[in-house]
Amino acid sequence: MFMTFRICHQPDAGFCFLELGQKAINAPAIRKKSRRMKLEGAWTLLLFAVSAWSVPIDRKEVHQEVKDEEQVESMDTGLYYDRYLREVIEVLETDPHFREKLQTANTEDIKNGRLSKELDLVSHNVRTRLDELKRQEVSRLRMLLKAKLDSTNTQSLQMDHTSLLKQFEHLDPHNQNAFEAKDLELLISTATKDLENYDAERHEEFKRYEMLKEHERREYLKGLDQEKREKEEQRLQELKDKHRQHPKVNAPGSVAQLREVWEETDRLDPKEFNPKTFFKLHDTNEDGVLDEQELEALFTKELEKVYDPKNEEDDMMEMEEERLRMREHVMKNVDTNKDRLVSLAEFLKSTEKKDFNSPKEWETLDAKPAYTEEELQRFEAELRDKEEELKRRADMLQQEQELLKERGKALEAQRREYQQAVLEMSQRHKEQPGDDGQPPTSPRGELQFQPPQHEDQAGKVAVVENLEDALVRNNLPAEPPQNLPAHT
Repeated sequence: MFMTFRICHQPDAGFCFLELGQKAINAPAIRKKSRRMKLEGAWTLLLFAVSAWSVPIDRKEVHQEVKDEEQVESMDTGLYYDRYLREVIEVLETDPHFREKLQTANTEDIKNGRLSKELDLVSHNVRTRLDELKRQEVSRLRMLLKAKLDSTNTQSLQMDHTSLLKQFEHLDPHNQNAFEAKDLELLISTATKDLENYDAERHEEFKRYEMLKEHERREYLKGLDQEKREKEEQRLQELKDKHRQHPKVNAPGSVAQLREVWEETDRLDPKEFNPKTFFKLHDTNEDGVLDEQELEALFTKELEKVYDPKNEEDDMMEMEEERLRMREHVMKNVDTNKDRLVSLAEFLKSTEKKDFNSPKEWETLDAKPAYTEEELQRFEAELRDKEEELKRRADMLQQEQELLKERGKALEAQRREYQQAVLEMSQRHKEQPGDDGQPPTSPRGELQFQPPQHEDQAGKVAVVENLEDALVRNNLPAEPPQNLPAHT
């Protein structure tokens, strides 16, 4: 899934929109409208769109959408600290002082940390809520760290949480209980940096997707005999040729491309084309700029010439990469101050350039491969290494499973032995006389009493018995003889 994270300013209302949306890589060309969640004004200078919904412009719905105040479900930005970022913004916008400073702040005030200093002037209630948010975030990060260490069998008895938390750049790890100005500064700078790198990550993700697709194609063909392989190769080549047979694609941002949108999407007279009117018409939220989402919506018509989700030869992942390339092309040529927003002045100035009326022919993705053969070979080597590692881990798990089975069998056998021993002891206990606590009886049922022997008596009895045994072994009488002559 691709995610949208954009904040834009609405001057007349003094609000901002934090737009969080998601875009499925295999979604059809006609998309639903992105949802919006209102936030504070100056955040538009902080964060910007990293991807967008592609939507055909419906002028009847534009004003209704902008005025709609209904609470909508917020989407994930893709940042691992997304929830923390969103909750901090929501808490800060509840403070009137901070809200006022946001509305008057500029890009430099935000990026150089001046805005963060205003945190000292917010209400006690807001600070308390921010402190609690930070403690929750620190607790969440600790759990993530513990889970990671546990998964790698790392001994964590002497874990230094402060040192480990330093790897997270969006908060101050030295003060884990209070949200300070430094926390806001770190959160702003980290989110800005992460979102700026998002386009490059999308390009890299697409390249790996294309290499994986080619790898699977080659592996599939290896498994076929020669006759089937030739037929399959011919079929795949026909699909590739069919995909390339599409109408001419106009260069994004050129007069031909904009006139086509004006005529076929907006249903207006092509003879009345006016760049200023076009700009205001497609500034759907009326904030005075065209953001990345609004720009990408202009490319839908061109993309439909090349990609159709119903066709086997058309890959919707490639369509989204093409959309990203088109948006980057326009931003490079039109966005002169590099704020990822196109103002009316920038837009009108771009219409005066030579490339606006006579652009170079736009080359689609199929004109040039996304990777080299060397990159593909390195990618396949990585796949082999991963497969070997997975196989090794699978073998280890299999061995551990067999060992556990053997230990289970041994424990079961031991348990049965213990059960048998207990059963035998219980049986012998039942067979012994007097086991019921009653005195022993004679064969005729008479009670037999044995007087208790004290410890010293028991010793004497034992000595007498041993003496009698000795006399018997030596053939001596048990009693001394009588009538012996008296010694003189």
